Amino acid sequence: MNTIPTFKLSRLRNIGWGHWDPIGITGPNGGWPEGAADEYDSYLLQAAAKLWNGQSNSDVADYLVEIETEHMGLSATPGLRERALTVTQELRSYVEGLRR
Repeated sequence: MNTIPTFKLSRLRNIGWGHWDPIGITGPNGGWPEGAADEYDSYLLQAAAKLWNGQSNSDVADYLVEIETEHMGLSATPGLRERALTVTQELRSYVEGLRR
């Protein structure tokens, strides 16, 4: 069995908010508005779990694109896929670090 570790939400948030903020809720200085810190937690936790369980970067990036365009109902914007891949690569680095 491939037990999923406890991911640090602060680390996932730093990755997600630094590279993937589809609805633009970060503050002007990159900070999180009061009460908004958990806005993307479930998506980032799911993405990290997918990586932990062996899904490819491409599959996880597809998941983030799907969240943004289908679940959130936002239009696909230029650079969407690249942003999703950047977040996925950062998440992969974090997740792989937990294996050591």
